[in-house]
Amino acid sequence: MATYPAYKVAAAHVAPVFLDAPATVEKACALIAEAARNGARLIAFPETYVPAFPVWSALRAPIYNHDLFKRLAAGAVRVPGPEVAKISAAAKKAGIFVSIGVNEGTTASVGCIWNSNILIGDDGAILNHHRKIVPTYFEKLTWANGDGAGLRVVETALGRIGALICGENTNPLARFTLMAEGEQLHISSYPPVWPTRDPKGGGNYDLAAAIRVRAGAHSFEAKCFTIVASGFMDKAMRDQLAGLDKEAGRILDNSPHGVSMVLAPDASIVGDTLSGGEGILYAPIDLEACVEPKQFHDVVGYYNRFDIFKLTVDRSRNRPVTFAAEDVIGEAAATPSAGEGRGRRGPAKLEIAG
Repeated sequence: MATYPAYKVAAAHVAPVFLDAPATVEKACALIAEAARNGARLIAFPETYVPAFPVWSALRAPIYNHDLFKRLAAGAVRVPGPEVAKISAAAKKAGIFVSIGVNEGTTASVGCIWNSNILIGDDGAILNHHRKIVPTYFEKLTWANGDGAGLRVVETALGRIGALICGENTNPLARFTLMAEGEQLHISSYPPVWPTRDPKGGGNYDLAAAIRVRAGAHSFEAKCFTIVASGFMDKAMRDQLAGLDKEAGRILDNSPHGVSMVLAPDASIVGDTLSGGEGILYAPIDLEACVEPKQFHDVVGYYNRFDIFKLTVDRSRNRPVTFAAEDVIGEAAATPSAGEGRGRRGPAKLEIAG
């Protein structure tokens, strides 16, 4: 028999300790404990919360940003790795689910960074690891393309949970992939600010309005709840970025900022929203509310034509190289002399993970 859990969720509308991964992880762990004390069963953090969102790419030309890229690469975390282990331990101790955005590094390269989101269970286990499939606009100066390995919904005690990062919520195929896995709770993460034009000329991308449209569309089409967790730019972060260029502070202060909210399956906002200050937003959700709207439009059920439309998703993890070789250890121990044949033990495969 189906059950529909009801519980409290939390969206962390918070700033990182700018470009300081260890300090940001410590702050995240404190916020995890705080959310749990206030009765939340799940807390969602912003896009690339650890250790920062690279908004500097919108403020000045890339030829001046090499030092910032090196600092970000140095603070990129491994999945799994010690920073993620600390967050997982905090989740387990508090008994709360955690969704958190990180800059992810790899042993394959000192300069390859992914925009990643990790879902951690209340037992501390990593439930899903998603890399943003395509960096958006100026983000391409920082992040590599992700892959489809994390385009999945996870079955949990809180229902079926999925997540997409920022502009991925504009991609109807990515969203449909999660809908088609029975998603009941969708998590979307965003940066604190996303400048696209000099504000004095008008026409800047309205991040808050875009979030409201995307989150509302997904909730309404999927008939699910959506948690939006946007970043916050505190004074320390703003001042460091403002120091990059004489116009940077003015651009940051006058560009539309992100907003955090929770939406119901009918696209209505549950409770309050957060935009002007740092804090944790709490909202009650009841997954029973996902059921009735499915009678109206179930786009992953009877309200579609799968004989006409067909979607295939490649979930393989992109890797830079795959080795297929003989037993290298055996060869090193006994290299045959000239003219001798080499006995084969069968092919051994070694893969270098991302």
